[in-house]
Amino acid sequence: MTPMQTILDELAAYAAERTANAKRKRPLFSIRADAEALPKGDFRFTKALQTDDLAFICECKKASPSKGLIAPDFPYLRIAREYESAGADCISVLTEPRWFLGNDRYLDDIAHTVAIPCLRKDFTVDPYMIYEAKLLGASAVLLICAILDKSQLLEYHDIAASLGLSALVEAHDAHEIETAAEIGAKIIGVNNRNLKDFSVDTGHAQQLRQYAPEDTLFVVESGMQTPDDIQAARNANADAVLIGETLMRAADKAAMLQYLKGANT
Repeated sequence: MTPMQTILDELAAYAAERTANAKRKRPLFSIRADAEALPKGDFRFTKALQTDDLAFICECKKASPSKGLIAPDFPYLRIAREYESAGADCISVLTEPRWFLGNDRYLDDIAHTVAIPCLRKDFTVDPYMIYEAKLLGASAVLLICAILDKSQLLEYHDIAASLGLSALVEAHDAHEIETAAEIGAKIIGVNNRNLKDFSVDTGHAQQLRQYAPEDTLFVVESGMQTPDDIQAARNANADAVLIGETLMRAADKAAMLQYLKGANT
């Protein structure tokens, strides 16, 4: 990594490399044809976030760039079932293999095991990855404003929509939220973790809530560890929270999810 590069740059570059390798094994026209041949999705992920209270997107991840190995023992199907039985609305599944130790198989297995919708959590840099997500059983893909220009965001958002997939468009500042809104994002997420240096400010998303259009679903991502953090998201009129490390480090994930949900009881 050169001095001017960030971790996010590295993640995006490796995603492009992975995709180029995948295309050599299976060209774009082939994977696109297979994805388009599947029944069109019904935007289940979007619908799952439209709850009366805060929706919970619970994450399955083995490691992260900032924390290293989080879950040496990673019974991902058991974890996914625990999340579902504990009342998770959606599951986020890391498929990025180098820094997060993710795997496409995790998503494929989880999406075909649980009844709730799954997000493919990866660094989408090519339409190919959206068609992959459809074939793996995902109901949603992640589009990150910091690694995609406006025309790419619009193109990828439209491709996802054509397949019936939701798109969680992730922003980190007011300008990126504006861009997300301009391309017609239905779901805007603000990450409390700065993906350029991986520092965390748990109040960051709440501060930016005012910039997201009222008719979009607003997701607070990362860094939340206590019921007070969750209540702060509620107070900011968020529609959903994405919880990763706090749940992954908990010995009893169902109990931790109930503990986090308990701020309004």
